[in-house]
Amino acid sequence: MCGIAAVYGSHPNGETDRMLGRLVHRGPDDAGEVRVDGAWLGHRRLSIVDVDGGHQPFANAAGDVWLVGNGEVYNHEQVRATLAPGPFATRSDNEVALHLLDERGPEALNELEGMFAFLVAGEDGRFIAARDAVGIKPLYWAQQDGQVRFASEMAAFAPGWMPDVEAFPPGCHWTPGGGLERYASAVPQTGDGAPAARAVWSDAPEPPEEALDATRDIVVASVRRQMMGDVPVGVFLSGGLDSAIVAAVAARHLAQHGERLQTFAVGTTGSADLLAARVVARHLGTEHRERVYDSHEAVRALPEVVRAIEHFDPSLVRSAVPNFLLAEMTAQHVKVVLTGEGADELFAGYEYLRGFDSAESLQGELMRTVHGLHNLNLQRCDRVTMAHGLEARVPFLDRQVIAFAFGLPMAWKLSAPGELEKRLLRRAFSGWLPDEILWREKAEFGDGSGAKDVLRNTVEDGVSQADFERGRDAIDPPLRTREEFAYHRIFAEHLPGVRPERTLGRFATA
Repeated sequence: MCGIAAVYGSHPNGETDRMLGRLVHRGPDDAGEVRVDGAWLGHRRLSIVDVDGGHQPFANAAGDVWLVGNGEVYNHEQVRATLAPGPFATRSDNEVALHLLDERGPEALNELEGMFAFLVAGEDGRFIAARDAVGIKPLYWAQQDGQVRFASEMAAFAPGWMPDVEAFPPGCHWTPGGGLERYASAVPQTGDGAPAARAVWSDAPEPPEEALDATRDIVVASVRRQMMGDVPVGVFLSGGLDSAIVAAVAARHLAQHGERLQTFAVGTTGSADLLAARVVARHLGTEHRERVYDSHEAVRALPEVVRAIEHFDPSLVRSAVPNFLLAEMTAQHVKVVLTGEGADELFAGYEYLRGFDSAESLQGELMRTVHGLHNLNLQRCDRVTMAHGLEARVPFLDRQVIAFAFGLPMAWKLSAPGELEKRLLRRAFSGWLPDEILWREKAEFGDGSGAKDVLRNTVEDGVSQADFERGRDAIDPPLRTREEFAYHRIFAEHLPGVRPERTLGRFATA
């Protein structure tokens, strides 16, 4: 996990140091840069795979093509085996990506399974920018007068460039000759827009045992893949079902190797999420730590959190504050954590989805939410952890899990009145967790952790209705509440000129 930056088209004097300087928190362990035929690549490193030998930028064997990367390639060993014999300088998964792109070009990106953003430059003038299909790892870009700049966070761009900053689209690559091209989609689709490669299941109203087994197997395999690395991996326990499932799988995996899982939870004293996380930790026998905070800490952290997540959506900010405090503590113990992000989007876990009464409409909404994760929940997940030099991984958003989940009959994900959501996922992991967790009703993180009311009330007290009415039209669509107005004010001061419609997503309600 790292921070990356690049300039294509010329070398901006004095600005490259600033770009990397604004990304130090993403990679506190090491730094590197290279100038290559009209391009510059810069890198800040958090050492996880090949801790001693993974310095970037990486160079190919001839020393004329270079890469900086942010993220992880989980199938790097399998991809390495398909490449032409040749010298590898390190065991790093990102170096495998360099050799793949050098040998086969950007068309080969779809062979990589993981979360990543890559920037490649060659002495022959080639340049490639690419981002993973789901958009788990961030990448932004901006163009002015034939020069193109890239960075992991918006704050890395010079003030004069901020009005032109855009989110680099997931599943795409850019080259100077070919422009922006899509190589993959978060949800594999057919020509008519429907999910591709649907599995053939029975028409039974409830999933048969083989479907439950297959669901469990695909999730277990993903968690195990994402335990890779040369440093300890922990789990964020939110108190909900999804992170508990991830922890249960990770704990069993480590136990097979004689190791004990570390788990981490956050909340106010006596909050529901904190209490539920304790139940899970005791059941799994993890080495468990808690970050207990009060209202004063939450409010005090708020400006720094808004700046860190580069966002102002109220739901996102409320959940980011406790996670930011949790990540700060967790980074003292591990460098990598797994989270439960994505399960709600795949298995219809949100309360509002109860309003969908047909499989077709539910499918469309779930596809929309998965495609929108990159500039909402995944942006928060990346920023609150990387603010403290901590890598977050999201096993439910492995592309194999996504493809499998969308291959299941949507009717199995519909929730009738009075029924708990995600019944399929709950049943698939029956026996892995205590029933009080397995069948616990969902609480939005930020509500169950105790943050929601504290933040909303305090923040709104600082914004008069008159100020809100005067300033709410500063962006389009307008700001919706005094709380959102307050968060946007911090955002705009930190990133002056950045246009939210080009860079951010917003939830339907504030």
